[in-house]
Amino acid sequence: MFTRIGLLTGVLSVVMVLGVRAQDLKSAIQLTKSESYDKAEEMYNSLIQKEPGNSKYYFYLGENYLLNYFADTISNTLAAATKAASDIYQKGINANAGDPLNYIGMAKIANYTGDNAKANEMRTKARSFLLPYKKIKKMTPPAPEYAFALAKIAESYVNSIENTVDTGLALPLIRQALTIDNKNPEIYFTAGDIYMMANDGSNAIKNYNLAQFADPQSPTAAMKIGYVYFKARAFTQAIQNFEEAINLNNNYAPAYRELGQLYWRAGRLDQSKENFKKYLDLTAGNIPAKVRYVNSLFYAGDYEEVIKNVEEILAIDQSRGYMNRLAGYSYYEKENPDYDKALAYMEKLFSVVEKDALLQKDHHYMARILVKMNQDYTKNLDELNSLKNQLDREKSRMAAASAANKAKFAASVDELTKKVNELEPKVASANKDLDRAFREFDLAFKAKRTDASAPMTPVERAILSEMASNYNSFRRYEGAAKTWAKLIDPSKENNLNEYMLIGRAYYNAEKYKSADSVLNVVIQKSPDYLPAHAQVARTYSRMDPDMKTGIARPKFEKYLSIAAKDSLENMTEMLEAMTYLGYFNMENGNYTKAKEYYNRMINLNPRNNEGKIRGYNGIAALETRAAGQEKTLEGKIAILGRAAEAYGKILEIDPNNTNVRNSLKWVQDYQVSVKKGINPNEIKGVITDSAGTPIAYASVRVKDTAAENLTNGKGEYKFEIPQGSEILIISAQGFKSKEVEITKSRVYNVKLDR
Repeated sequence: MFTRIGLLTGVLSVVMVLGVRAQDLKSAIQLTKSESYDKAEEMYNSLIQKEPGNSKYYFYLGENYLLNYFADTISNTLAAATKAASDIYQKGINANAGDPLNYIGMAKIANYTGDNAKANEMRTKARSFLLPYKKIKKMTPPAPEYAFALAKIAESYVNSIENTVDTGLALPLIRQALTIDNKNPEIYFTAGDIYMMANDGSNAIKNYNLAQFADPQSPTAAMKIGYVYFKARAFTQAIQNFEEAINLNNNYAPAYRELGQLYWRAGRLDQSKENFKKYLDLTAGNIPAKVRYVNSLFYAGDYEEVIKNVEEILAIDQSRGYMNRLAGYSYYEKENPDYDKALAYMEKLFSVVEKDALLQKDHHYMARILVKMNQDYTKNLDELNSLKNQLDREKSRMAAASAANKAKFAASVDELTKKVNELEPKVASANKDLDRAFREFDLAFKAKRTDASAPMTPVERAILSEMASNYNSFRRYEGAAKTWAKLIDPSKENNLNEYMLIGRAYYNAEKYKSADSVLNVVIQKSPDYLPAHAQVARTYSRMDPDMKTGIARPKFEKYLSIAAKDSLENMTEMLEAMTYLGYFNMENGNYTKAKEYYNRMINLNPRNNEGKIRGYNGIAALETRAAGQEKTLEGKIAILGRAAEAYGKILEIDPNNTNVRNSLKWVQDYQVSVKKGINPNEIKGVITDSAGTPIAYASVRVKDTAAENLTNGKGEYKFEIPQGSEILIISAQGFKSKEVEITKSRVYNVKLDR
């Protein structure tokens, strides 16, 4: 009898110990579900210390690490979370190599990191311990464990990083698991999560309700159903489910946090703050919980509260340097952004957090902040270039001025020099910031890419698109072209606009051969696509600026022929093509052909004044040039009469056209001088580079008039200028243009700088 009592006492002792441990594990799992991940971790580690051979403790601790990451992706990194989980799963395998659960954990990590081969290997290994069975009662492992393992294998097909799931492989495992054990709420939760990932809210709710039926006192099902309605933007129904979770467990902190966020979205701010306060009360002293609360505030858009709470957390615990990111993000996102403070917090983050612990969002926000801080860059750059041109002009005028007038120009030179010196450092600093911004965009894009050839995620595509747009906005056109090119899917047919973006960017970057190559892809895809032919013609025009090789002419002729198929719809395009072709023929001495194009422009549409003005302007320029080549005075007068008539036609259409009035005045003065048989306004000179080498075909033009002449092969020019002309503009391909003040001198020898 005493022996039996002793045996029974021993059995009861074992049962009591196992019961305590089972209860402890259940409590730890509940802490994980309540998002008290730090307390759950302590309890799992305590259980492992007491019973290091129990592989299940390691599995649940690994799950805890992963769930902690997904609850707070702003404070944690996927790399750190998966490494910690992987290490603990390996310890679980070492503790019991025959338990399938830790292999499933390894499969889940491999799935997150994109290693499909490793994921399948681990699933196969896990399945090898789930032995074939004929009767559920005689299964190995026991039916509940067998079914739970199947459900977890199904869960390993869920990729929470990319929000995808292979339902074709996952759901058959769930159905098999429920056939074996239809009373385990965890299996129903897994099924609901899989359906939720597949955007099947109806089946998700169905399985969550079955989980609730299996465990009526658990608040988890009500929470998950609330998420379904929240995702569907059915906020009223979501609130009811979150409140139901609280009714089941009024200390269930996550429900209060979710209600706070949801009420904020619904504009019920008082109730939002009330629920957030309850959440904080339940998690008092728990810094990780407060961190998750701050995350919720950030996603709810309450950026001022985020900043306030971050400062409170950092005042208590300086070791949490990663909290600087939330303050930085919030200063960027708030209604009245403060980019200087945003940058200060992000710089602090980058200085206190290990490089490999920085998030994709950190690099992305840093790039955006630097871009926003330098929005005035192009405006300042244009102003700086304008000031430099003014300064050069004033220096030239001062150099040519008499001793008595030099002081007047000196004051202007000093003022312009001061402005240039003030603006140059700003532009240089902005350039430096923008260089860094684009490096940060690149780091954000590459942050989660382990395989350069892998398809891009939507987030990665969005980062590249934003990067390219900013390259373009800040006139870094080659960078824009190369970045947009990365987004191209060559297999798509309907992507002409995407190729056009790239072609135009290369064109703006003066990479004309690259532009031509890309634009020809568009033409191959759509031979009559007018925008591509227009851009090709412009590209070839840039490759032959002096119109000497004529490579652009056939491109503009093709452009014109396609545009002419619908002259009303494509009138603007036709005018562009004919403007080039008229000028090309005039430059190359084919005046008859040039006049044909100009007359065609005039007659294109009687109601289109732009075409008429362009055409008459072309004819006037043509006649003026012909007058300069005419040998006889009588011939000059007749030709100048036709030029004056053309300018008069323009003034009938646009009486206030100042440039045309000046040009007409010049023609009339020219006529008067010809009639007198003299050339009182003739100027001449030689245009050279800084080394003194003559520049052929340089343009010497009187500002605001049509009076222009080109230098010959020796860099020489000679022509008549209008009475009262003030400024000469000298330009040549590959050189900086220069403005020269016209004085009483009749000789102007000018050097151009590259």
